[in-house]
Amino acid sequence: CRMCLTVYPLPSLIIERDRNRLKNILVRETRFGNASFDDVGEHELFERKELREIKFLKGLKKIFIEQLGSSGHGNHFVDIGEFVLEETIPSLEIKPGIYLAVLSHSGSRNFGAEVCKHYTNIARDMLGLSGEDGKLSWLSLDSEEGQEYWQAMQLAGDYSKANHHYIHKRISAALGEKPILRIENHHNFAWKETLPDGKYLIVHRKGATPAAKGDIGIIPGTMASPAYIVAGKGNESSLNSAAHGAGRAISRNKAKSTLNLAFLEYYLRKHDVELIGGGLDEAPHAYKDIHQVMTSQHDLVDTLAMFYPRIVRME
Repeated sequence: CRMCLTVYPLPSLIIERDRNRLKNILVRETRFGNASFDDVGEHELFERKELREIKFLKGLKKIFIEQLGSSGHGNHFVDIGEFVLEETIPSLEIKPGIYLAVLSHSGSRNFGAEVCKHYTNIARDMLGLSGEDGKLSWLSLDSEEGQEYWQAMQLAGDYSKANHHYIHKRISAALGEKPILRIENHHNFAWKETLPDGKYLIVHRKGATPAAKGDIGIIPGTMASPAYIVAGKGNESSLNSAAHGAGRAISRNKAKSTLNLAFLEYYLRKHDVELIGGGLDEAPHAYKDIHQVMTSQHDLVDTLAMFYPRIVRME
């Protein structure tokens, strides 16, 4: 999974002035779920050696190509909104102001899901684990299977990055503007990181964002609350990590059975948010308060800027 933000040299007031045009751009230039683009063309990823050399991945090349530039279901989104920078931040390299911006949350699509499922099953078989224990299965990087999984995971991560770039490229073209700032980061991924003594370990940030000293990242809230653009503080007690979002307060099923659609619509209007797609399972009240979440991790990250969603596109 990955986050990506692009900021444009346009005032945010364009959102109200050209709302219908921006809505049409979101609908026309994004794809969710099983929908895909038929004009992707060539991409350097399609020629990656992993797709030729790893037998299992050869069978996934078709969906790998077909789903490029698309977004998943659930909490994946593409939003148009306001990027608010209140003071000069040298690492962001733009002047303070309120800008039009696009924020996306998506991943490696069905390709990544199949990679995960395939190698998890191999690990379960090799370790002889089943049931809940099987969820903790692992593969050693000293094994052929572990090395193959690592390569496949790296390809899935690069695929996720390419998905976001394709999404933002299409929207930029439709807007007729070039971004003046891009911020992006992985989460739900694994990294090889070196310890102070020179040894390396694998850090799997499931539900976490990299927050090493100077890391710039994005921690989203909900469809009606802001995303925080942050800089990591390098807190080693958290393995240089921070939250990857607000986090759910209730399950999807409970949200669907207890939350009210009319209230959701009222709440979105109150917060000046227009929703395209989505449902009660992703309603703001199914999530924790992002402001409280950020207060709780003040020792992990510094806030640099904010993104406020105004037009939200989900499946």
